[in-house]
Amino acid sequence: MRIKLRGHHLLCLLGFQGYGYSEDFVFNMTRINEKRKSKDCIITLTNEADDICSSCPNLKDNICENEKQNEIIVKMDNEILSHFDSKRKYNSLELFKEVSLKFNTLKSVENVCNNCKWENECLFYKKLE
Repeated sequence: MRIKLRGHHLLCLLGFQGYGYSEDFVFNMTRINEKRKSKDCIITLTNEADDICSSCPNLKDNICENEKQNEIIVKMDNEILSHFDSKRKYNSLELFKEVSLKFNTLKSVENVCNNCKWENECLFYKKLE
């Protein structure tokens, strides 16, 4: 199975607690979070709308909410993607192990997680505090 993920969603999946923008979004995120735990899952990285975004009610014309908000999200993605080869296809288990090693302090995620609306629910972020 294959999943396309934008950079910042690598962190979001590690802290996902079942909260989201809509019921459809939560259902899709839960499904993707389960898929990514399979040894047969292959992940392609992007800084554009991905398989998680596909169920987001804020996705309009393939961007998040509006151009200004989308620019902020793309910067977050690029911050994460700068640590990976976005042309490569990754085994999901290996990729998420690498993500956990590279992003393991508050400093390492400050340009991505600061001011996130899910900060109080995110297990990944709480683990870093």
